[in-house]
Amino acid sequence: MSEKLNKILSANAKYSKNDPGLKDLTAFPKNEVVLLTCMDVRLDPLSFAGFEVGDANILRNAGGRASDDAIRSLIVASKLLGAKEFFVIMHTHCGMESIDNETMGFLLSESLEKAEFDGHKWNNVVTGNGSDEGKKIDWMTINNLEETLISDVHKIRNHPLIHDSVEISGLIFDVKTGKLKNIIEL
Repeated sequence: MSEKLNKILSANAKYSKNDPGLKDLTAFPKNEVVLLTCMDVRLDPLSFAGFEVGDANILRNAGGRASDDAIRSLIVASKLLGAKEFFVIMHTHCGMESIDNETMGFLLSESLEKAEFDGHKWNNVVTGNGSDEGKKIDWMTINNLEETLISDVHKIRNHPLIHDSVEISGLIFDVKTGKLKNIIEL
């Protein structure tokens, strides 16, 4: 068992002993909202949006993008869990702004080991164990943050399985100040 797994299991034992209040919660978000945001560790979506556990469904992926899987989850949240409002929240200084599909495919073709960013470009430290499979994936990178956010909000709004009554907003979280900026509402 890894050291990190031991740490997680130990922390969970303490958490579960202190009655985290889960028995009174359901899978249905109390505030009938979904937050779609990035997996970046600097983001704490419940806190920065003023929610607590049970208030909102949280979807996270690289870049906070409206991928097919994110849209699948939004549909489930709306149709089965009663969510009536979606918030797509991207953020400043996102790692997905520092890469493009071609570079990501190349890096993976050279190596599956962790790449390093020098502030300007990504580079492999170790080479020789890569795969060309990464060249077949659309990594949904971000060229222009606001344009990408607006495009993703429209993609969700125009999906035939998202009911017209669902409200959709696009916001940008500033990782330096913690402030949210409303960009688009549909």
